[in-house]
Amino acid sequence: MFTGIIEEIGIIHNVQSSKDAIVFTIEAKKIMNDINLGDSISVNGVCLTVTEFSSGTFSVDVMPETVKSTSLHTLKQGSRVNLERAMAANGRFGGHIVSGHVDGVAKIVKKQRVSNAVYYELQLSEMLTETLIHKGSITIDGISLTIFGLEKEKVIISIIPHTLSETILATKDVGDIVNIECDMLGKYIKKFINQQVSPKNSSISKSFLEENGFY
Repeated sequence: MFTGIIEEIGIIHNVQSSKDAIVFTIEAKKIMNDINLGDSISVNGVCLTVTEFSSGTFSVDVMPETVKSTSLHTLKQGSRVNLERAMAANGRFGGHIVSGHVDGVAKIVKKQRVSNAVYYELQLSEMLTETLIHKGSITIDGISLTIFGLEKEKVIISIIPHTLSETILATKDVGDIVNIECDMLGKYIKKFINQQVSPKNSSISKSFLEENGFY
């Protein structure tokens, strides 16, 4: 489990690609202080497991499904990535609950500076936006952010200077893709409602709603 508060920016030191999978070796400093084999590290919002480490680098395996469904396949040697260690039980919870299980990707279609902020307009599927709300939480490349604008297939976020300086978002431009994790609570609610209104096992009907004050 993560918080969406990026700890540092790492650099891809080496990429080993096979037909369907990837092994990344990543340079880092801060998170290396207490790293162990088997630790979970969020890399651009994707929860990956440490399989090897040295004094200044660690390695992670990326499974075929993760390669297909995230933006990690676009990374190459020298690419910068957002890094966060799994949340400590005695740590501060500064962002929101982030699982590191990416729901999909979005494309940046507009980037605009407004005063001291930068607005990013993202195009994504309606399947993802259905679990989002205006001023709710969203995770973009592992960063916990607040939704500034929301439409059927569009999300707008406003980024403050500190977030730009501490994450890789400043390097992202129109046409780039980013990893999206929707708010966990929203996903559970959607799943629950869909199960309840399924014709097969629904206990909710039009008459039930009318009797309970929903018209």
